[in-house]
Amino acid sequence: MSTEQRYVPATGRLPFLRAYDSAIALTMRESAWRSQLVTWVLADVAEGPVVDVGAGTGTLAISLAGPRVASVIGVDGDERVLDLARLKPDADLVDWRVGLATDLPVDAATADVVVMSLLLHHLHPEDKLAALREAARVLRPGGALYVADWGPAHDALMRFAFAGLQLLDGRATTRDHVAGLVPGLIETAGFQTPQRSLRLRTVWGSFEVLRSVRS
Repeated sequence: MSTEQRYVPATGRLPFLRAYDSAIALTMRESAWRSQLVTWVLADVAEGPVVDVGAGTGTLAISLAGPRVASVIGVDGDERVLDLARLKPDADLVDWRVGLATDLPVDAATADVVVMSLLLHHLHPEDKLAALREAARVLRPGGALYVADWGPAHDALMRFAFAGLQLLDGRATTRDHVAGLVPGLIETAGFQTPQRSLRLRTVWGSFEVLRSVRS
């Protein structure tokens, strides 16, 4: 498995990793979008697995696991983060795997849904496209991709807020989001034109959920 993907790990920006979930809940208006994302994903599940790429501390992957899903695979490149995920209630419902978004440890054309939540803005531009192509590889034809991440600013206030995040995560990995280039990358990777399912304001800027289908 390749280890060449360049990214900004969440742990590199959050010295106290155990506070990550609380930080996301407080600053990202998580209650306003997480449950809705789960509902949308479950509606796209037939019988194949759901793959959560960049699963992090596992909150989303565990929320997706249950009787309606044959299996949930949670993939992250940081073993330390997955160690925390495995400690959570119901973590045994998820198949946790260490791997990079650009080289997923998942068989081709097997997944019903791939989710990338707050992942792409950690990747450099060429790795964003490589990760999206990997998502297309593991999805069955007609499978759905959900990208929940930063988008173009609603207004000047949201652009100012996002500038603060760019100081933390770097402009190289976030500029495609500011410029609204992510939907184009999704299409280039082999998906239909993405549809925006949700858009909201947060402490750090404008957040959106995009849905697309593998061509």
